[in-house]
Amino acid sequence: MAITLKRQLNDAEKLKILEQHGRICFATGHLITENDSLHFDHIHAYACGGASELDNIAPMCGVHNKEKGTLSLEDFRVNLRLKDFFREGDGLTLKHLLTHLKKNKDLETFGQQVIVNRSEGEIALETGTKKITCAMHKCPTTGWQYFYATLPVEILDSDDEDEERIGLQPRYLLYEKVFNLYRHFQRHPVLQPSIGRVNKNRIVIFDGQHKMAALLWTGRRDFECKIYIDPSLRLLNDTNIAAHDNYSQTRFFASIMVARLGNEFGADFEAYKNNDDGAVKSEAGFMKYLEKVDGQVLTRADRNKRFRSYLYNSALQSSENKLSNFVSKGNRSTDEKPLTIDGLSKSIFSCFMCLEPVEENMATDAYKREKEIENVISLMNMINDLSLGFWNPKSGKNDETQRKLLRLFGSKSMMAWAGLLRDAICARLEIFDESEKARPFYRDITAEQQEKVKTILSKLINFKVWKSPPDSDVDRVLSDNKSAVKDWLKRQGLDVGYLLQ
Repeated sequence: MAITLKRQLNDAEKLKILEQHGRICFATGHLITENDSLHFDHIHAYACGGASELDNIAPMCGVHNKEKGTLSLEDFRVNLRLKDFFREGDGLTLKHLLTHLKKNKDLETFGQQVIVNRSEGEIALETGTKKITCAMHKCPTTGWQYFYATLPVEILDSDDEDEERIGLQPRYLLYEKVFNLYRHFQRHPVLQPSIGRVNKNRIVIFDGQHKMAALLWTGRRDFECKIYIDPSLRLLNDTNIAAHDNYSQTRFFASIMVARLGNEFGADFEAYKNNDDGAVKSEAGFMKYLEKVDGQVLTRADRNKRFRSYLYNSALQSSENKLSNFVSKGNRSTDEKPLTIDGLSKSIFSCFMCLEPVEENMATDAYKREKEIENVISLMNMINDLSLGFWNPKSGKNDETQRKLLRLFGSKSMMAWAGLLRDAICARLEIFDESEKARPFYRDITAEQQEKVKTILSKLINFKVWKSPPDSDVDRVLSDNKSAVKDWLKRQGLDVGYLLQ
């Protein structure tokens, strides 16, 4: 229900408000027609300190008055604008928000260069129009220099990746988190600064981006910051990733981890391959090489995780991969993007990629990693062309095609049938050695063999169970664990024998 004024307005007061605002809905600025009902409410919530005088009251249309629920007019207006921003995509960072606000003339500029001058115990930032002087501090662990300052948005930017460098921006913005923090900061102080670094005469923020995003919507244009100068990018990146991956209350987006680790790993991987030291180059050798890289602080388990991320990234970020359009950037699937990195890593990737570093010499034809990635992408494109490319969330589960796809690409379902698909493909391609079955796509696959793979996949996709009427047993079973789902599907006839018919 909508919040109400502390007292009813009389006709003279309503007229005065309309003279001030016009017959304009405060939420979006559209004209309220004579046929539409006219409502009045607080701009800033009375409960949050908003005044009850007429200056804090504005008109709004009937539709928006009903939609806003218990929000104040200002909160509702910001909520609408925030939703409009998030409609720009599902992978938005602080930089996207700054650009959005500038485009809509809510922000004059951001990310301007600064001149950094250091002296004994002090740092001075010059912007052309002002000079900011701060005390310099030194980290007792790393020896890095840093300073604290309240900095204007004009000289701040998001630490995103670009063509020249790997950024340290670890997470995409979350709508719910930004809006909840926006409301929180109307009544509460900011307890911790945003954290950034000086990079090529620019100050870029890599931690506290949700906080800054929320404060921007409150109208804040100056931000409390802790800024590092000349830190080790590798150690800072590892520290930032580890902090968010292991300790943060807000979980990292899985695909951001893939991109972050994959991009940095890729650079090290290329450096290792091109290092002319006379030694045989292999992925296994590369993992040993990483142990000796300066500044390396990761455990073996962390390095293995980074290696798998590099492989996932190689497939998912290929412009040839049609299925990538259906992979959510978040931890959860969405109506538009039903697949997740986690789901793929436990199904397609775990069954068709060799996730361990291989021993083959990368300078010889025996090294088939690029072929494997191509083969995995080919399989994912087949999945797109034969099934998921017809995904239409607007049609609903009563649509037979959509109902079939919802069942086929549920996480438990994918984990259950991916192993069967791999076993059938191995049998058809006559891959019988157990060590080779563990990496079925790590080889050259001919066009004729690709057709055989496609035939098997088509059998899987057209299995009768997926087309069952709504609320059938399959819907109950698919919410069970992987083993139970796999056993049930086998009892219905979905096994290797069926796929090879």
